Amino acid sequence: MPEKTESPFGLWTSPITPRSLAEDRRLEAARWDSDGRTIVWLEGRSGRGVLLAQSSPADAPRELAPDWDVRAEVAYGGGDFAAHGGCVYFVVHKTGRLYRLALSGGRARPITPAFGKAASPAVSPDGRWVVYVHQDDEENDRLAIVDTEGSHWPQVLASGRDFYMQPAWSPDGKRLAWIAWDQPQMPWDGALLCSARIVLNDGILPRLGEVEVLAGGPEVAVQQPEFTPDGRYLLFISDETGWGRIARMDLRTRDCRWLTPEGIDYGPPAWVQGMRSYAITHEGRHVVAAGSCLGRHMLSRIDLATGESSTIEPLAEYHEVAQIATSPQTGRFVFVGSGPSLPPRVVEHDLESSATRIVARASAEAVRPDALAQCEPVSWTSSDGEEVHGLFYAPASDRFVGAGKPPLVVLVHGGPTSQARAGWNSQVQFFATRGYAVLLVNYRGSTGYGRQYMLTLRGNWGRYDVEDCVAAVGHFAAAGRIDPSRTVIMGGSAGGFTVLQTMIDHPEAFAAGVCLYGVANQFHLASQTHKFEARYLDSLLGPLPEAAPRYRQRSPVLHADRIRRPVAIFQGDLDRVVPREQSDAIVEALRRNRTPHLYHVYEGEGHGWRKRETIEHFYRTVESFLRQYVLFA
Repeated sequence: MPEKTESPFGLWTSPITPRSLAEDRRLEAARWDSDGRTIVWLEGRSGRGVLLAQSSPADAPRELAPDWDVRAEVAYGGGDFAAHGGCVYFVVHKTGRLYRLALSGGRARPITPAFGKAASPAVSPDGRWVVYVHQDDEENDRLAIVDTEGSHWPQVLASGRDFYMQPAWSPDGKRLAWIAWDQPQMPWDGALLCSARIVLNDGILPRLGEVEVLAGGPEVAVQQPEFTPDGRYLLFISDETGWGRIARMDLRTRDCRWLTPEGIDYGPPAWVQGMRSYAITHEGRHVVAAGSCLGRHMLSRIDLATGESSTIEPLAEYHEVAQIATSPQTGRFVFVGSGPSLPPRVVEHDLESSATRIVARASAEAVRPDALAQCEPVSWTSSDGEEVHGLFYAPASDRFVGAGKPPLVVLVHGGPTSQARAGWNSQVQFFATRGYAVLLVNYRGSTGYGRQYMLTLRGNWGRYDVEDCVAAVGHFAAAGRIDPSRTVIMGGSAGGFTVLQTMIDHPEAFAAGVCLYGVANQFHLASQTHKFEARYLDSLLGPLPEAAPRYRQRSPVLHADRIRRPVAIFQGDLDRVVPREQSDAIVEALRRNRTPHLYHVYEGEGHGWRKRETIEHFYRTVESFLRQYVLFA
């Protein structure tokens, strides 16, 4: 290996360029057709969702419905498609309609009218019906049903709750299970596992019998119901004991048994439809599940009868795992997985032979692992003595070495009820391969560390997240691992709010800030955001009008005169979660106060970047901003 060249931290030539990041694909989900051989998956390419299928390893993947942009848009999306009986059922962007397409080819045709939005299609075992989540133009949610030919007008199956997700059929098609919850709860605060018998009508769409609540409640979050192949048990994830654990309910006796221990979280926050962090094998004897511990996922095979668990060692390199789906006919399963130095892949694994196959890759994977940063789970003590968690990445290069201490980029995840995990993170690698140390902060209120850690943020948003980020700088500076005079705080959405609030409450803590579509006015957010988060602030800050003083205290636009250090603001003009008015207002305040800043509004972008040109411009602009205000300041 050639000797490394000494070069200033932050100025290293990196193999990860803005162009290469813009060309990467997003791997959204993967499913099996009911034949147990064909894999269907969804890729995000620039601003489009593209479906692909592969019927066998010897067959080349092929695009399905190339003229359509596949994307469900109920709340934050997800639950974009399903496959069954040689057909794929998918949602088309902007129309919200469900389409059916034969996997063998032909033209896609709609089976629902252009009314509202659809998500999470679930096809009945006999292939006659599709149940799905429907949201109308007034943001009223329900479960709906349509026949797979689209010959009948869809009918409402269940309504009356504010939100629905994850409909699941029993293997005999006689029962349905789903998740529902009401405001002001978010699905990770409290939700209900519901079930009802399917009542058939002669030649007409089925309806539901009496609805039964099987589990969950206002302070118990449940998710991901799935029936065993014999129909005797219903599995689901519940945080009733303080951790997101997989439970097995006997449908005859209603007795429940925990299949996973405390201390490992199997239930990520349900921000999107169609999440799957576990799946039951075809013979009904095992569960394949991804559990989170200290920010890292571990894939395990769990015995359904005994609860005994064993790690799937050939897959240990995948530290972030999502969208697990088992073949209905064989011992194979697929998932979307990545690692700290391993970009996302769609992976197929055979539990019987232990053979593993890569079905699709998000990138060319042209950068060698030794040129990429590795992930180190870390913890530190915040200002009030409480333990905080995160993931640390030291600068990494196979060509360069720095002198002294590196600058630090503190990345703050969104949500705020979310988690930074040890999978592939393009922002981390972009900075670390240029000579920055990077810290992902899982501040108090993050998920993956038990329910109590998550609940700590109630009433404390804009306080604990801020304190935990500031304390992190002191911790790593005292450990001699970073240069405390060259630190950056960066985040999007809720993380963007933390950026602004930190620069207000601790104006000297960071040399600069980078805020992507950040919340700047809590009153405006409470009144203007979409339905899914309309009552989110009730728990994060408190209900209005009683909590109005707290809303004022934690609305950065009202205190922007205290921001002294340079800040870069980025915003999409179509963002309906944090509308552009929020960023416009904070930028106007920065202008009045003559605070150094830059502002970019990206046309055609919403709450996050999808277009190649946006992604490339964003990274080039951030790199230039940090050179000017951090490295050369």
